[in-house]
Amino acid sequence: MTNTSQLLAGRRVLVTGSARGLGLAFATAIAEAGASVALADILHDVLEDSVAALQARGLQVCGFPLDMADPASIEACAAAAVAKLGGLDGLVNNAAITNSGGRSSQQLEIGMWDKVMAVNVRGTWLMTNACLPALRASGHGAIVNLASDTPLWGAPNLLAYVASKGAVIGMTRSLAREEGANNITVNAIAPGLTKVEATEYVPAQRYQHYQDGRALQRLQVPEDVTGAVLFALSPLSRFITGQVLAVNGGFVMN
Repeated sequence: MTNTSQLLAGRRVLVTGSARGLGLAFATAIAEAGASVALADILHDVLEDSVAALQARGLQVCGFPLDMADPASIEACAAAAVAKLGGLDGLVNNAAITNSGGRSSQQLEIGMWDKVMAVNVRGTWLMTNACLPALRASGHGAIVNLASDTPLWGAPNLLAYVASKGAVIGMTRSLAREEGANNITVNAIAPGLTKVEATEYVPAQRYQHYQDGRALQRLQVPEDVTGAVLFALSPLSRFITGQVLAVNGGFVMN
């Protein structure tokens, strides 16, 4: 594995949705790269265990409860993370829900649509707003939004999720324009279907469909995505903003 132990030395980063899965992989890699990391998640017990495990390894991490559907929770989490870390240099907007897998557009319920949008779109917007003052103060802030490759090819029977991640891509580009004058980069990472706890509901044939369609024909795992996130947070990407990087083994090439 490439040595990234000093890539983010001295940086302070908040990672949402980081109790497990992709978010935990990101938080771990960021801490291993020398940053102080605040993990945040609605899964309180899992979060506590993950933070304790990372702290036992000597990594500089802390944890805070977060409900991305609750604006007050978002504000409290951001404030607590900034206070604990002493500022903020990076934000990884990873927290998201699917909640509509396997349902066609006509089967999708309004409440389900609203919940996905509240977490994936409104939550991402509000968390970004809550963190912007600290990111601006750092002088070199970096925002990484987790999108998905599904809007890039139009995944069926996943309409709310696909629409929400398309919105995240749009927000990324707009925010990059707004925050460029503050020396803040805003980029999106668009992973393909990745084997994590949150995708346990996905049938085996869909994993196989993805694998067969990739230029790199194997299962995608969280570690396949961490490098892109580290790059987007690091000084190596200081002149890259408003971009969408598909990390999916070549299932979609854009």
